[in-house]
Amino acid sequence: MAIPDYQSIMLPLLRFAADGNEHSLREAIEGLSEKFGLTDAEKNELLPSGKQPRFDYRIA
Repeated sequence: MAIPDYQSIMLPLLRFAADGNEHSLREAIEGLSEKFGLTDAEKNELLPSGKQPRFDYRIA
């Protein structure tokens, strides 16, 4: 599966955050990457700048 776009990520992210508990950004990234079934290569795909993973940036 390709990395989902911002709009596709928003509702699952809001549902993840709606459980009433505090979550770190890393927990959100890991939880949503599992939900979307991303491979390690997809999780590690960098932005054109080469400084940050694309999926992490979309979650943040």
